[in-house]
Amino acid sequence: MVLFVLYSGFARGQDSVVSVNIDLAKTYQHIDNFGASDAWSCQFIGKWPDGKKNKIADLLFSDDTLANGSPRGIALSLWRFNIGAGSAAQGAQSGIKDEWRRAESFLNADGSYDWRKQAGQVWFLKAAKARGLKQFLGFANSPPIEFTLNGKAYTSGSKTNIEPGQYAAFANYISKVVKGVERVSKVKLNYISPLNEPQWSWSDATQEGCPYNNTEIAGLARSIDSAFVKDHIQSHILLAEAGSIQYLFKAGDRPGKGNQVNDFFKPGSPNYIGNLQSVSKIVAGHSYFTTSPATTAIQMRHVLADSVAAIPGLNFWQSEYCILGDNAGEINGSKRDLGIDAALYLAKVIHTDLTTANAAAWQWWTAISAYDYKDGLIYVDKNKTDGNYYPSKMLWALGNYSRFVRPGAIRVYAAVTNQKAINKPLLVSAFKNGKNFTAVIINNNTDKVWVSLNTSDAKLVLTKSYTTSSTEELKAEKITGAKNGILVAPGSVTTITGILK
Repeated sequence: MVLFVLYSGFARGQDSVVSVNIDLAKTYQHIDNFGASDAWSCQFIGKWPDGKKNKIADLLFSDDTLANGSPRGIALSLWRFNIGAGSAAQGAQSGIKDEWRRAESFLNADGSYDWRKQAGQVWFLKAAKARGLKQFLGFANSPPIEFTLNGKAYTSGSKTNIEPGQYAAFANYISKVVKGVERVSKVKLNYISPLNEPQWSWSDATQEGCPYNNTEIAGLARSIDSAFVKDHIQSHILLAEAGSIQYLFKAGDRPGKGNQVNDFFKPGSPNYIGNLQSVSKIVAGHSYFTTSPATTAIQMRHVLADSVAAIPGLNFWQSEYCILGDNAGEINGSKRDLGIDAALYLAKVIHTDLTTANAAAWQWWTAISAYDYKDGLIYVDKNKTDGNYYPSKMLWALGNYSRFVRPGAIRVYAAVTNQKAINKPLLVSAFKNGKNFTAVIINNNTDKVWVSLNTSDAKLVLTKSYTTSSTEELKAEKITGAKNGILVAPGSVTTITGILK
């Protein structure tokens, strides 16, 4: 039995201790990765002065530690690379007014390929690999403009912007991109996500995008699988990046675009593609618009988890999220928030996706943002050649998970009891990875909290804590034993690490 006390600074009465019971034998999902994407800013930030862009890359990818023992960066374990559709080459004629939301394409109008394109993004691919990252995903918001019906990287009239007769051309293009990117960067794209949020109309010309129904998605997946098999491409196809997790388990308000778990992965479905060689046994969806209030968020994720569990071998990835909308009045996605409030909300979303939806991966939307929204881990001046960068507390809150819950970790049972002494319940998740143990504690209270971790008969030596709060960014402290304890700061995310004996 291990009893570890996190001391809060108030009297240690029986009712003032919050207990967390850990059962290492009761296990849930394996963790594949924590990630973020390079859209849209990396095309320019990758061309900034070396000193600045390397510091940004360190924040995102480094697993080094500073002199005080705190992490240098959050050590993301997956990086999402935007495979552009070519709107950047069209300039103002692309119809996308904001050039930071246009994207280059490796494909030229004459059918040739220029692997010098997307150079800023390729720099970040190399920087991630140099810092030890091993999982990479290429995603396409739109087919290349050469294959679209309207010659644009967004659609007209909410219609799918590519004909079935062009699926093979799109598939061959993706196959060439996988090989070309590896040639110029030495990075293998382990996963290919050929479409994004197919439920939305993508007709507003604010960025590259293309809608699809499920039948069209299945047809495109079959074409890409054929191209990958023919060209001996080992990348896995990831589907379907649902715009909201609701479309994974119910029909929703978009005819032919819902029930994607069963439609794609249940044998006997007309759109069944789960038997294709290149299709990963993963269903991907986005947590947008489903995170508040808590009761609704939890209910949806229970239904999602049950739907995924009914398909043997299928896993769920939460593959894109940032704070959007008004979230039932809890937090508004407008305006940057470099502080702890947005970070605590983000941590709650991660916790709920991991512990209720059994997400095997959790990926943030855009790693670097130039905008006035709660959409970035790191913010930058909107300057194509140089500028300042501003890390947010959201970066470090994600790091409480990404830095310590590594690929291969297994989530284990963690139940919080005896919370009478605090106003808001603690959110706790726990993981084991070989002999390594990790627990992440979210404290939304304005006071410190005294916590005991009980692992029953398991032998566990706790080693360090890492705290993200209004004043700290993954601050490291050694754990020397239960007698002295450590402080769990108010309004904080704290990671506890240990070794199983």
